[in-house]
Amino acid sequence: MKTLFVGYRVTDLDRSLGFYTALGYAELGRVETGDGARLVILKFPDEPAASLELVHRPGAGPVDVGSGFDHLAIQVDDLATALGTLNEAGLTPGPLQYPGGAQGPKTSWLTDPDGYRIELVEWPSGHPDGLTAADFA
Repeated sequence: MKTLFVGYRVTDLDRSLGFYTALGYAELGRVETGDGARLVILKFPDEPAASLELVHRPGAGPVDVGSGFDHLAIQVDDLATALGTLNEAGLTPGPLQYPGGAQGPKTSWLTDPDGYRIELVEWPSGHPDGLTAADFA
């Protein structure tokens, strides 16, 4: 088994698409599900398949992220460059952080229009993509 993608319900599809395309996602496709509801499937340009689905159900009312969801983590190659690009696009990422110390990953946080938190992560040189068992040894 493997995780295919994350699906977020969004209040305003155009606003959310603007945010996620500014973040670097590209639209892969759309599905109309009836009653005005739509799914928009997104991926980063270098990804082989979809990684995010925006779910818009106008009849369901505003999104309440609640207390159960914490965040989505996105790997970036160069966090300083990504932060500059996001600021130029009008997004407001948080400051650069070093949660694992100076030799660990660099991170920054961002919040989407519906309140979903996003962690941007740059791994140290030589670190494999993503978390592995070696990170907990």
